[in-house]
Amino acid sequence: MPPADSPGDRLAALRRLQGELRACRRCPRMQGPPVHGEAALSPVLLLGQAPGRREIQQHRPFCWTAGRTLFGWFSGIGLDEDACRRLVYMSAVCRCWPGGLARGGDRVPTREEVANCAPWWQRELALVRPRLVLPVGRLAITRFLAAPRLDAVVGQQFRVEQEGVAADVIPLPHPSGASTWFRTDPGRLLLPQALALIAAHPAWQEIVSACMQAAPGNAPNPG
Repeated sequence: MPPADSPGDRLAALRRLQGELRACRRCPRMQGPPVHGEAALSPVLLLGQAPGRREIQQHRPFCWTAGRTLFGWFSGIGLDEDACRRLVYMSAVCRCWPGGLARGGDRVPTREEVANCAPWWQRELALVRPRLVLPVGRLAITRFLAAPRLDAVVGQQFRVEQEGVAADVIPLPHPSGASTWFRTDPGRLLLPQALALIAAHPAWQEIVSACMQAAPGNAPNPG
């Protein structure tokens, strides 16, 4: 993809990329169609792990139990679900459902599947050019950081550079209903620290401010 410099060019390129993504069928075991968020040149990019069955059915990320938890976290720091979907660019390590396991839960994507999907989120990163990246869950976190344990990185902020984009990274645990990490110590203590860092970040404050200014009660008075 040739470089795109103006915001209009980058947004058009992002929409074309999403069109290419929807046609992707590289991984035979993955169940699609591939999922992506709304096209937006946001200062904040969220990188999830992989969609579940419901996300594939509804064609949007974080639309079930984990999403309710995630958007509950964000609502506490200024953005409800609708605002997040419009103003935060939502990407993922893998874009199709890996399938379920007989014992319950979803299959973990293979290294080959993760590698096959990497160009999608990497190209999104290069086009969106966020100032803040929120990787959600260990699979997403390790795309940016060496994270032997969640408690080694959650509750902290890091500076990274990938795809020519320098951004702050604030890791979050996965909000899965099957996970107990963020409900017990040390996760119960570290999650609020991570959310406080996000709330204080200028990129997050920018979209919260934009959301508030766009609220009906804040419309300018023509008289």
